[in-house]
Amino acid sequence: MPYKKRIYIPERFYHIISRGNRRDPLFRNTSDFQAFLHILQQLYDKYPFELASYCLMNNHYHLQLRSKKAPISKMMALINKRYANYYNTKYRLTGHVYEKRFFDKIIDDKEGMLAVSRYIHLNPVEAKMVKLPEHYPWSSFVYYKNDNVVVPCFLNRSCLLDYYKGTLQQQKERYCNTVKIEPQERTR
Repeated sequence: MPYKKRIYIPERFYHIISRGNRRDPLFRNTSDFQAFLHILQQLYDKYPFELASYCLMNNHYHLQLRSKKAPISKMMALINKRYANYYNTKYRLTGHVYEKRFFDKIIDDKEGMLAVSRYIHLNPVEAKMVKLPEHYPWSSFVYYKNDNVVVPCFLNRSCLLDYYKGTLQQQKERYCNTVKIEPQERTR
């Protein structure tokens, strides 16, 4: 049975998830995480896109992505192919690196944008890898929380921060306050 054709709307953000084959690790060490981010940088130079948020976990990753020029399928094919080539070469492997096609869901509105970014940024907290999202180094949350960091060119913070009033500092603070785990969530 053929795959269902993906819908591409250039002005919309998508929540993208891609997982390692058999849920095996996609990122084994710091250099793997850095290589993936470097691939994003390289592709941005050729096919500009925007990320509102991202989180690279051990065996999967999340992107909140918008591509105005290249369809999402093409962007993901380029990202995953380049990373799979890097991964298989580095670890002397052959075959599939990814479990199956990437998951994608169109984000419809402000509430969706904020809910998806919150979910993405809380992923390492929910997985009990860190207690606070700002402690996880492979997530875009650090660029919302900290002032003295160089923001990657592919990360467009204003896509989320523009939902809040005030100065940039106030917007960042208000956004970060929405990405906290509530006490009732901790007891689940």
